[in-house]
Amino acid sequence: MGFSLRRFIIFLHLAICSSGQTFPYMTSDVTEVSGKSFDYIVVGGGTAGCPIAATLSENFSVLLVERGGSPYGNPFILESKYYGFSLLQTDEYASVAQSFVSKDGVSNLRGRVLGGSSAINGGFYSRASEDFVKKVGWDNEGVRDAYEWVESRIISKPDLTPWSYVVAFSFLEAGILPYNGFSLEHIEGTKIGGSLFDAQGRRHLSADLLEAGNPSNITVLLNATVKNVIFHKNCNRDEKVAQGIRFIKSDGSSNQIYEAYLNQPDNWSSWGDVILAAGALGSPQILLLSGIGPQKHLNKFKIPLVLDLKGVGEGMQDNPGIGILADSKPKNRPPEPPKVAGIADDFRIIIEAGILPISFNATVIPIAAKIAFPESIGKLGLNSTDPRANPSVTFNYLAKEKDSAQCVKLGQLLERVVRSNSIAFFLGSKEHQNKLMSTEDELRKLCKKNVRTFYHYHGGCTMGSVVDENYRVYGVTGLRVVDGSTFLESPGTNPMATLLMLGRYQGIKILKERKDACVFHSETQQNHHDPKT
Repeated sequence: MGFSLRRFIIFLHLAICSSGQTFPYMTSDVTEVSGKSFDYIVVGGGTAGCPIAATLSENFSVLLVERGGSPYGNPFILESKYYGFSLLQTDEYASVAQSFVSKDGVSNLRGRVLGGSSAINGGFYSRASEDFVKKVGWDNEGVRDAYEWVESRIISKPDLTPWSYVVAFSFLEAGILPYNGFSLEHIEGTKIGGSLFDAQGRRHLSADLLEAGNPSNITVLLNATVKNVIFHKNCNRDEKVAQGIRFIKSDGSSNQIYEAYLNQPDNWSSWGDVILAAGALGSPQILLLSGIGPQKHLNKFKIPLVLDLKGVGEGMQDNPGIGILADSKPKNRPPEPPKVAGIADDFRIIIEAGILPISFNATVIPIAAKIAFPESIGKLGLNSTDPRANPSVTFNYLAKEKDSAQCVKLGQLLERVVRSNSIAFFLGSKEHQNKLMSTEDELRKLCKKNVRTFYHYHGGCTMGSVVDENYRVYGVTGLRVVDGSTFLESPGTNPMATLLMLGRYQGIKILKERKDACVFHSETQQNHHDPKT
């Protein structure tokens, strides 16, 4: 790591500590981590990775590996007045948002910074529905506690702006009822959600949750991309066990490979895990690069087979959406993240509206909605064996007739919103009200031509196919996946709240598993040495 970067990180660390906060040690120097061992290795310092690392650090040493850099000190990330600016410029190795284009031809983004997508998104926070929690099989009390742990640290009730009120009234005019006011729950109607942005306009993000852990137990390695998981075979039990990770520098300057390992105590039950939290693109990609996936696909890239697990890369979904511009020409309004959501058509349509920059001095107002439960499914595969390159992904937007029909209903709702008196008054124009409503055929063509992402893609390591109910990867030991790649659908209005919760929830479960295993081992050892037993 260069001298100037080292000085900056030390200065940043001291500045945070002097403000009363305690943050783990962060470094971009791969040699500081290379060859070292930890109780747990978390791959991906994003929305789920940071809370699970913080939780596990309460009792164990944790290495958190993030392929991007630090968000701290970057106003484009941290200040609401620059909302969306971090998405305007992307590059191959260094930008905080990495762009990719699916095989469907739809442009998309993924987070590449400590904090993951919580560092670049709109910050709208809303919990999953009770049905989703029940369907996944989570414990209600544990889920509630985990949500509240997150919310008490980084979530705020937003202050409404004139545009926020306009959005709420336009949704109500369009029939998205009832008005629910401020709520963190996923309930039908129009509501104000929680926000990562506080009253001063500062973004909080998942990386802030690292302060809630034991900082002396966490090492954060930045700007390092994991190449694959290291396995060894346990001869006694004929099983493949995760032993550590191989990683490279993210900046493309070198292909030199470094390694970090899991601690290997004598007591087998006290081994930790490699936990993939690299997102719906990153986690299945790492599994494939590690030799876990469909054998035929791995053979194509000459990757040695560890486990023929056909579900890896399958079940990819993205929620298709379309947007209508409320203003026909860009203006220089201040950017504004969405604070109001409409949940309509028996939870099948989610609609939001923010003010987005299209350059550093121009913004537009898109009214956008997504299909909450699409039926169309795609898949993910490798493009190359370079872990820094995006994998190949197809979402098959609107391939199913039911999705296409739902998009028509979504378009009709958008037109009612954009024609509302509230928006006409705000813009000082009746441009949309003077237009005829689109026909069903016109809306079908609009959907097909202008389908876009809401950045809520998921799948690739789905529960029941790649991981079990404890997020352990089938067929191997010491490897878990804890992120949106395990989801069969996107929870709530968006997945961020539930991913933050999931990191904490699974971290608590793992701590309990370790405690129970230690008690069992202690009792077994005691009985073994007790002559009365």
